[in-house]
Amino acid sequence: MTPDEFRQHGRAVIDWIADYWETVGDQQIVPKIEPGTIRALLPVAAPEHPEGFSTILEDLNRVVAPGLTHWQSPGWFAYFPANVSFPAVLGELVSAGLGQQGMLWQTSPATTEIESHVLDWLVDLMDLPQPWKTTESGGGVLQMSASDSTHTAIVVARSLHSGVDPSRMVAYTSNQAHSSIEKGANVAGIGHVRLIDTDEQMGMRPDALASAVEADVAAGLVPMFVCGTIGTTGTTAVDPLRPIGELAKRHQLWFHVDAAYAGSAMICEEFRHHLDGVDLADSYTFNPHKWLLTNFDCSVFWVADRKPLIDAMAIIPPYLRNTASDSGEVIDYRDWHVPLGRRFRALKLWFVLRHYGAEGLRSYIREHVRLAKDLTARIDSHPSLETIAPTVFGLVSFAHIAGNEATARIAAAINDSGTSYVTPSTLEGRMYVRVSIGSTLTEEQHVDALWRLIKGAA
Repeated sequence: MTPDEFRQHGRAVIDWIADYWETVGDQQIVPKIEPGTIRALLPVAAPEHPEGFSTILEDLNRVVAPGLTHWQSPGWFAYFPANVSFPAVLGELVSAGLGQQGMLWQTSPATTEIESHVLDWLVDLMDLPQPWKTTESGGGVLQMSASDSTHTAIVVARSLHSGVDPSRMVAYTSNQAHSSIEKGANVAGIGHVRLIDTDEQMGMRPDALASAVEADVAAGLVPMFVCGTIGTTGTTAVDPLRPIGELAKRHQLWFHVDAAYAGSAMICEEFRHHLDGVDLADSYTFNPHKWLLTNFDCSVFWVADRKPLIDAMAIIPPYLRNTASDSGEVIDYRDWHVPLGRRFRALKLWFVLRHYGAEGLRSYIREHVRLAKDLTARIDSHPSLETIAPTVFGLVSFAHIAGNEATARIAAAINDSGTSYVTPSTLEGRMYVRVSIGSTLTEEQHVDALWRLIKGAA
């Protein structure tokens, strides 16, 4: 493909994406197809001879579109959002076009230094501890997901207990925390994971954590890691970080904070009271690819002190030695996570921050929270419905007072509509509906349409 052909086909692809965004709200959100439908549209073998790009582009409509779940629909209220914005898409396009491999500073100085600087910007924009900057003792790095960040934190915590059999180690988190904590501990070979009881607000109980740690110490086990959450997946509950962090310091546990979803809200001052105690954290993660208009994958992982991270991750074969790295004056991000290779992820985040500005991003978050609060008020005023958890950010959790069967009917009615989509869940055996308001294109009219579906099924 020549540069001129690339220009021609590139314009066609951009037009296709723009058209998709203009019509995504009219599409049925989840495709009604059987498993294997898309594969049946594909030839048995790869093409032997080149195909014209116009033919390939046509297959976006014939093959790809029928199998899409429309995460970018304004009626998408399921899971948590997976934001996309045009500036982020353009940043991703430029990143792909540049083809950088940023494993070392030397292999792409721009990839490394823009990433470091943009993540330092975010420390200030979200009023996070200054030591987390790369210009201080810690620093930030972009990972693929919060799961990767959490796994990395567990591995670093494990490395600080050299000589201890990992089967004797214990990791702690709340019984409302994300499953990635358990998975990360299992992958790292940690012998025990304790799911700590929560209070009536579904935040971790510090007294229950203290009792569990003391019991494990008495049993000859080695407590080594605790994760607090800002915005659990089930209900966006917030753990009390300060008492958890103080206990972690007393017992020399690595204190990790998972703010994968709700961390984006910290760009707004009114949510920062949830950060009380974050200054005690050894590491922290949040996902701009959830609620900050930056497409997947883009997960920020900060550490208060980068030395334990680098000590745990660094292996330097002769073919990666170079003068810049040996000088100690540069960051080599290959030592900040499991993968060696890494692409220019920071470019799309840089584009987003500059295009919208902090002011625009705050307005975006605040509007979603306003819509969530309004929906909560409607639910609380309905005689047959009730919220089962506070609406802290953009998630509304509610149920029918008649029980699980009635709640299931509401969820089915919403999802069968084709225009709105939610994910139900359970809490202590009680089914409830999660409404996650945060899609890039969601406006008040779409929440109004969802409410009409809820009322009709209630």
